[in-house]
Amino acid sequence: MISIITPAFNTEKYIGETIKSVQNQTFRDWELIIVDDCSTDNTIDVALSFAKLDNRIRVIKAISNGGVAKARNLGLENAKGEYIAFVDSDDFWKPTKLQKQFAFMQEKKYILTYTDFQIFRSLDGTLGKVINCPDRMTANDILKNTAIGCLTVMIDKKQAGEFRMPNLKHTEDNCTWFSILEKGYTAYKYPEVLSFYRVGNLSLTNNKGKCAKQQWETYRGYYQFSIAKSIYYYIWYAINAILRRF
Repeated sequence: MISIITPAFNTEKYIGETIKSVQNQTFRDWELIIVDDCSTDNTIDVALSFAKLDNRIRVIKAISNGGVAKARNLGLENAKGEYIAFVDSDDFWKPTKLQKQFAFMQEKKYILTYTDFQIFRSLDGTLGKVINCPDRMTANDILKNTAIGCLTVMIDKKQAGEFRMPNLKHTEDNCTWFSILEKGYTAYKYPEVLSFYRVGNLSLTNNKGKCAKQQWETYRGYYQFSIAKSIYYYIWYAINAILRRF
């Protein structure tokens, strides 16, 4: 019923915890597709050790290192589920994540949902700030606010149709939500923290200054907005980013 896409690159220390959090789900009808993006450590060996014992787990090795968007798209090409969820190879979920979010979508017939999520500090194993998202978001809201965490998203593929992430090295997930919602849909939040976003893994974590620059490049390069339009949305992006810190 649910295909879970996990891109993986050099996360041998963390991917086992990610996989266990999927295996511990109270909702059992899932497949986990792990796409190894040519890791240089033992990431793929750890993933394969789980796959040997659980036939719901599939491991795909990318031909070459192409980045997270290409890895997720390779997973999407092989997904068999009616719904799509994402979790990166150093993040993890609460056991009720899939069950609660799936039931919420079934009841309301929503096309795309997300939840709040909480920071997990890798260095000392403590929990940090909860990242709160708006209760609902349209395509225009997506341009103003990058609060939706990819690890929280679930998409009804029957309603959304086949989709792929743009081949960007940043903001590819937010651009994907926009491409789905611009057809006139609205995304809704399930009001509970169900996912944990790891920080402190330097190979996967961007600094805030770099993220801000990348967001500007998305407006000007990917969307090809005018300078005036880019400034308008960038101001909203900056305001919402600041508000999330308090």
